[in-house]
Amino acid sequence: MNFDAPSGGYGRSAPIDEGDVLDVKIESIGREGDGIAKIEGFVVFVPQTKIGDEVQVRINKVTAKVAFGEVVE
Repeated sequence: MNFDAPSGGYGRSAPIDEGDVLDVKIESIGREGDGIAKIEGFVVFVPQTKIGDEVQVRINKVTAKVAFGEVVE
C-alpha cells in the first residue's frame, strides 16, 4: 500500500498500518467525541475513550492524514 499524502496530508508514509495493535495514550478529544492519540505525530481516532486513557488499540483504517482504531478488549 502507498500512504504518500497529497498536499496538506501527513507528508510521508504513515508510521502505522491497518491491523497493527498498539499501546496509546489519549491526548485529546475530537469534535465527534472520539479520543485522539498520536503515533509519531500521526493522529489516531479511538472511539469510546477519554483524555488520559492508556489503551491498546487495533488500527482498522489508515488514510493519508489520520487513522482509526478500536480498543482491544
